[in-house]
Amino acid sequence: KENEERTPRKSCAGPGRVRRVETDPGPNGERNSRMNEHRTRVVIIVGSVRRGRFGPTVADWFASVARRRGDIEVDVVDLAEAWLPGVLPEDGGPVPAAVRDLGPWLAAADAFVIVTPEYNHSFPAALKNAIDWYREEWRAKPVAFVSYGDAAGGVRAVEQLRLVFAGLEAVTVRDAVRFHDCRACFAPAAAGPAAERMLDRLLWWGRALRPARSVPVTA
Repeated sequence: KENEERTPRKSCAGPGRVRRVETDPGPNGERNSRMNEHRTRVVIIVGSVRRGRFGPTVADWFASVARRRGDIEVDVVDLAEAWLPGVLPEDGGPVPAAVRDLGPWLAAADAFVIVTPEYNHSFPAALKNAIDWYREEWRAKPVAFVSYGDAAGGVRAVEQLRLVFAGLEAVTVRDAVRFHDCRACFAPAAAGPAAERMLDRLLWWGRALRPARSVPVTA
């Protein structure tokens, strides 16, 4: 088990469920016309909801790297503040308000970055729950990963998430960022080049897949 979640820390998301949103996603995830069409909208998802989690520290750092670029618009979704129910309804059943609230932000995204720890050689249950509440919001979009933990650095969690997103017809980016022994030696400056390379690939896939999202999926 990765035991990196110990020190209490203030939530990454701040007020509300989505942090630093500069544009209204509009109904059904449509972008506000004020948004620069040449920028790629990237949603960073903080996957751990444990008290004392290290995830907000990692997400804050990665968001700052992404925001230095002129070709990205960044939103941060903290699952600890999304309050998504743990029980999914039957097919066709009512959709809870928390799920409806978060859906437009995911739908408006061109790409995702998942910030995840590794628990018991896997990823957090809250992250899987959040993924399972949605489907079309993930389809034909690229997903990249920033992981952290002890010696493994979250690599096993990421490999399992790649299988999950493949089942949702999302495309995972080969490049990833990992932090080993993050509590003892979190050195984000050294990971800067890796983060830039991953963002380059993520944006390439985001632009390449954008036309595909308008094509209906055949049975």
